[in-house]
Amino acid sequence: MRVLLVEDNELIAHGIKAGLRAHQFTVDSVASAAMAEAALATLNCDVLILDLGLPDEDGMKLLPRLRAKGIVLPILVLTARDSVKDKVMALQRGADDYLLKPFDLDELVARLHALQRRVAGRCVDLIEDGPLKLNPATGNVSLNELPIALSRREMALLAALMQAKDRILSAEQLKDRLYDFSEEIESNALNVHIYHLRRKLGGEIIETIRGMGYRYGGVKQ
Repeated sequence: MRVLLVEDNELIAHGIKAGLRAHQFTVDSVASAAMAEAALATLNCDVLILDLGLPDEDGMKLLPRLRAKGIVLPILVLTARDSVKDKVMALQRGADDYLLKPFDLDELVARLHALQRRVAGRCVDLIEDGPLKLNPATGNVSLNELPIALSRREMALLAALMQAKDRILSAEQLKDRLYDFSEEIESNALNVHIYHLRRKLGGEIIETIRGMGYRYGGVKQ
């Protein structure tokens, strides 16, 4: 899951990024409302974490503007404002969830997974296709009931393809799921991850659609 964090406190942002990355998330971070809008115009994110007290604009004003632009990704407000009035206003203006600071990292992770489940139309974290099971929340992957060890990026790649089902994802779309914008990406990095997934799960797991991208191919029973 790729997360865009909008938080102007550098220390808090660093802690959140480190914590989420330890839980297999790809995280980009910006420090203002203007930077958030610019990032959303170019990044393919799954969830937005939004602090309300931003230096250039209150997050309460940013929320409805994002929705008016047609941005539909889930938004979790992460703030120290604890009044019921603020919670109601944020939800009415487009937020999908509201979490108070200080917060527990495990709760934040659980809420992010819940938002992703809702968007994907699932009621549980588990993604299944026959004998292949992947749980993004726990990081567990199994094939024919046997555990399969995947790296963080291999798991993110597999999850993106399984959730897309029959849709073809371009190389750029897949890279968006694996790397944040601060990372340098080697030219063959995606091919390396695909090679390792095919070696561990079977050559048919990922189909290459020439000139278009890649598609989940399933596993042989």
